[in-house]
Amino acid sequence: MAFDAGMVACLCDSLNRTLAGAKVEKVNQPSSDELVLSVHTAEGSKRLLISCASGSARATITDGKFENPLVAPMFCMLLRKHISGARIRSVSQPGFERILFFTFDAYDELGFPCEKYLVLELIGKFSNIIFLNEKKKIVSAVRTVDFSSSAERQVLPGLTYELPPSQDKRDPRTETKDGFLTLISACDLRADKFIVGAYLGISPLVAREIVYSAHHTSDITSAECDGEKLWYYFDRAMERIRTADYAPTIITEKSGRPVEYSFLPINQYGVNYISEEMSTPSALLERFFSEKSSQDRLKARSADILRLLTNASTRLQRKISVQSDELAECELMEKYKLYGDLITAGIYALKRGDTVARLVNYYSEDCEEIEIPLDSRLTPAANAQRYYKRYNKAKTAKKELTRQIEIAKSDLEYVDTVFDSLCRAQSVADLEEIREELYTAGFASRMKGYEKKKRKVQPPLQYVTTDGMRVFCGRNNTQNDHLTFKTAERWDYWFHVKGAPGSHVILCTEGIEPTDRDFTEAAMIAAVNSKLADGENVGVDYTLAKNVKKPSGAKPGYVIYHTNWTAYVSPDKNHIERLRV
Repeated sequence: MAFDAGMVACLCDSLNRTLAGAKVEKVNQPSSDELVLSVHTAEGSKRLLISCASGSARATITDGKFENPLVAPMFCMLLRKHISGARIRSVSQPGFERILFFTFDAYDELGFPCEKYLVLELIGKFSNIIFLNEKKKIVSAVRTVDFSSSAERQVLPGLTYELPPSQDKRDPRTETKDGFLTLISACDLRADKFIVGAYLGISPLVAREIVYSAHHTSDITSAECDGEKLWYYFDRAMERIRTADYAPTIITEKSGRPVEYSFLPINQYGVNYISEEMSTPSALLERFFSEKSSQDRLKARSADILRLLTNASTRLQRKISVQSDELAECELMEKYKLYGDLITAGIYALKRGDTVARLVNYYSEDCEEIEIPLDSRLTPAANAQRYYKRYNKAKTAKKELTRQIEIAKSDLEYVDTVFDSLCRAQSVADLEEIREELYTAGFASRMKGYEKKKRKVQPPLQYVTTDGMRVFCGRNNTQNDHLTFKTAERWDYWFHVKGAPGSHVILCTEGIEPTDRDFTEAAMIAAVNSKLADGENVGVDYTLAKNVKKPSGAKPGYVIYHTNWTAYVSPDKNHIERLRV
């Protein structure tokens, strides 16, 4: 990623023009490494996202929606105390570092005006958000750093804030032509690696673009390149920063997937990629990170559910394997009964102390003689009883193991359906419903610290077919049950993907016979909201809702039906998304 010092300078210039004088109205912390400041500017209300998440650290003006935790974190409460009602004086970049300083005109505890600072360090996995008082002493930070983590620089409350240790590199904005040519003449690295290694704050992407602009290739050594020409394009790139002549550019694949971004035009990717200049760096970063950040937040918040489900799945699979082996051993029970019968029939020929009984098997067609192991310590009658006991034990075990295996397989199928719901969860509220469902099903007792709480009921997903019929789709097993047995009328149609976990889908007919296209689109909705969303010719069972039954004591989402039809559709996610209400 190209979040280098040039991109920080571009962002700083844009934020400073937008936020200077803005009043902070609200402070929220949606996740442990993200802040959202609601501010009022001359252009109206805006939201400033400040993130130090590894891989997506940034500060942008955002239109995104964020779900806040029920209880605000301590860092958020601290900021609410100190900067709620404050005004943003400026946004600055110290030197050519990947750091943004937000300076606030605030008030101290006695009501006197003072300055407070919020520092965003954009340094990869070590990114951080640090709050400073008027003396630039650290009040708190999202990530504290003590002596055990770093001997060079600590980030602890009470310490005076210091910039990260300086690198032994030159500031590219103040470099001279003679200095540049002297350095490159003494270097034998690839030209782009020379630029990255010698100058502060330049990303590999920008270094490659400078070399590409000069030589139409980035795969060239310092000795092979034209130093004068390379200096010209190097200085042009730095001139953009010195004069604030930025061109925030995003590179995407033809499919639309973002690949790279920078503060200047990028031409090195060729015709197989699309280079597009964005209106602001905030718009660029929002487009690049919005989907990824949303997925990262959900992934972090669903880690406990994923761990629980993974452990449950592994445990159930192991249990089924062990019990299946034990069940196979139970198949010997008929042999134990045969041994008991033959010993009883030939007991007159046996005596205590025998270790083997050679008896005729009257149950076989050839009446062959077989050998039966005996316990020499027991009488023949006791040996017969021993085999009968083993027979009865195996018979009972077979019945119980069969029941236990069926229960374990049912639990495993249920866990798979929750896995599917988790993969399709789109919000924190969806995750909370899944947690509550697991609690109801008896799994959340293993989830550390889980407490059942009264929560707002989430509505199901809603669609409208091309011909105008409403379609409801459950987000999880609890909603599936509610849709099928509470919402659906007897004459509505019920859909579910065939032989795989997925959502229950209800096509509301309201007494009108659906068209073929209604049936097809409803079946496609069921296929898209299932484990087979990426498949082709996916089978989807459908029937009238009155034909769907729930066995007594069944897990959430589990139903049975006997009268049904099957449609085969190829899921089209884009088309289904257009039907979404």
